[in-house]
Amino acid sequence: MPTDSVTLYELNALVRSVLEQTLDDTYWLEAELSEARLASNGHFYVEFVQKDDAGRSFIAKARGTIWARTYHTLAPLFERATGEHLRAGMKVRVQVTVAFHELYGYSLNVVDIDPSYTMGDMARRRREILAQLEADGILHDNQELQLPVLVKRIAVVSSAGAAGYGDFCKQLEHNDYGLYFHTQLFPAVMQGDHVEESVLAALAAIADEADRWDCVVIIRGGGATSDLSDFDSYHLAAAITQMPLPVIVGIGHERDETVLDFVAHTRVKTPTAAAAFLIDLGAQQLALIEELQQRLTQAARQQIEALHFKLDKMVALLPHTVAMTLEREQHKLQQLSQRFRQATALQVQGTKFKLQNFETRLSALDPVLQLRRGYSLTFTADGHLVKTVAQVKPGDRLLTRFPDGIVQSQAL
Repeated sequence: MPTDSVTLYELNALVRSVLEQTLDDTYWLEAELSEARLASNGHFYVEFVQKDDAGRSFIAKARGTIWARTYHTLAPLFERATGEHLRAGMKVRVQVTVAFHELYGYSLNVVDIDPSYTMGDMARRRREILAQLEADGILHDNQELQLPVLVKRIAVVSSAGAAGYGDFCKQLEHNDYGLYFHTQLFPAVMQGDHVEESVLAALAAIADEADRWDCVVIIRGGGATSDLSDFDSYHLAAAITQMPLPVIVGIGHERDETVLDFVAHTRVKTPTAAAAFLIDLGAQQLALIEELQQRLTQAARQQIEALHFKLDKMVALLPHTVAMTLEREQHKLQQLSQRFRQATALQVQGTKFKLQNFETRLSALDPVLQLRRGYSLTFTADGHLVKTVAQVKPGDRLLTRFPDGIVQSQAL
């Protein structure tokens, strides 16, 4: 059996001495934060982890500390650069010193941080989400929807007590054009652990009654910029692309950006900018209506003026027109009178000719003239002209007239 032994403290002290002698002063470490919390003493405690290539299992862990003095220097710089504060789930690149304490064991002390690495990781996550949406064929679906000509019925996804929601409603209500907007809040958690599931539930409720609304507005006002990472969600982005209504997103501050900004129908910077966008749409339609009204009024005025001019011209020309009409009618009357006289003269002349012809024919038929030509006329005693032998019986007394007298005879 071994006779020599060391205490735990002595062994830990040996490990500490070896580490201090063999390790460099600092290392740049790339890792993910599985825990991150600010203690009441001002120190910031984290746990660094590394996962396997599949991203499912941890293959390394280490405790880390950003001492208060260092944290108060690094944190503001990091937040200004990234728009986020250090939180669990974030990937970071930090400069650390390796520490080993006989009582507390192995840990890493953070002395510097590279915000560009975290920004790159955030951008990479967004790129991956957008690439997946594009691969699914839905990236631009919501952007291809048409906003109604006049947007009046607005479904709002926001937190009921959020200042941004109040500003949005106030700006719509007190717009300078007297436009009326009907809004209904579909409340959702806009920061914290339940953002995704809460917003998804609100969107689903709106989709169930899509025919009641013209568009959807998702707004989140002031607050910690770091909370915006909750909106870098594939499921939220996919839900927006598949909404049957145009979605307007106004989340965060002027410089903030999330995946939802890239998939929404319209992206604005803030809740008040969302209200201004809707008011501007209404003002454009109001201006168009006023322009059409002016055009119609002008066209009607021009038409009336043209009719007045035409009427005045007709009134001015009326005496001349009447005189010309009378003259034309008198000329027609004269022509008709002349034609009547000519027709009457012709008719009288024709009638005279017919009478003369008739007289001539009658004269030719005069019995006296016939007798003079050698003819005679025989009559019965009662004065009937004998035309055939059958009219005479033997013994009848007959009278025969010659041009120069009458001879009596008796039939045999």
